[in-house]
Amino acid sequence: MTARRRAATVAALGIAPLTLTALAASPAVAHGSMTDPVSRVSACYAEGPESPKSAACRAAVAAGGTQAFYDWNEVNIADAAGDHKSLIPDGKLCSANRDKYKGLDLPRADWPASRLTAGNHTFHYKATAPHKGSFELYITKDGYDPSKPLTWSDLEAQPFAEATDPKLVNGEYVFDGTVPPRSGRHLVYSIWQRSDSPEAFYTCSDVVFGQDGGGSAGVGAPAPTASAPSDEQIEDGADESTVDHGGHGGDDHSETPAANGPATPKAAAQTEPATEGEAGTGGNAPEADGAGENLAETGGDGGTPYLAAGGAAVLALGAAVVFATARRRAGR
Repeated sequence: MTARRRAATVAALGIAPLTLTALAASPAVAHGSMTDPVSRVSACYAEGPESPKSAACRAAVAAGGTQAFYDWNEVNIADAAGDHKSLIPDGKLCSANRDKYKGLDLPRADWPASRLTAGNHTFHYKATAPHKGSFELYITKDGYDPSKPLTWSDLEAQPFAEATDPKLVNGEYVFDGTVPPRSGRHLVYSIWQRSDSPEAFYTCSDVVFGQDGGGSAGVGAPAPTASAPSDEQIEDGADESTVDHGGHGGDDHSETPAANGPATPKAAAQTEPATEGEAGTGGNAPEADGAGENLAETGGDGGTPYLAAGGAAVLALGAAVVFATARRRAGR
């Protein structure tokens, strides 16, 4: 082997570990939404962003466009770091103060809703990109009026259910909580604060206790039952989404705020990079059985896929060098 070839080989083998290190350090992004009780954004996506069945979802599309529902698992704030109340003003809790999702803030008593009863309930949160973090669930107070914009004061001061790093079961976080007594229409507000990043996710789930009379204010007619999107629906809509459902880079969280129309996806006006950091705590929840065998366990290293790819590249490079050397020796 000539001196030039030796230098090239050493350089190639030297670069590979550095490339592998850079890949492993790439930030991972988490995404998901509540599916039991079904969140507003999940319900409208399940109905179909182009032709929603319910009046409330049609109104939400008219207010903010269809992209919000193709991006159903990204109602987030990238740098929340637990500072939810100061970042999200009253009236914009369901959108997390993001213009793209402003249709979710519409005050209506006919949002598709899930039936709920007081006592123990098992909650499900679809995780399209699992990571360590804590969940807090809040419920609206007695006297909640769904025909008015949702405010922080509408929610009980303390969460009624908390979970830290619950296990994945069939692609969903599953944890238990005790639902307080209520009657009529209410709302469950969830906050998922990642502990490996300042990023947080938010959902509004409309629920009904007993008969649906449009809420304790008695406004509106009974609403349709909410349904969560199926895995097939999620897969079918992936091409229209601006969110990487794998959750490991490639996301574009940009949007153009529009004063009188729907947000434009993938514009450069507002970029929300997913940075790594420390944030969020929560209470312990019972560990669910049957953790998803084909998904990374909660809190899995986001760099794992990159490590695998980088490792394969190093092995391939090494094999090529050995093969080339053997051919040169045989030709001598």
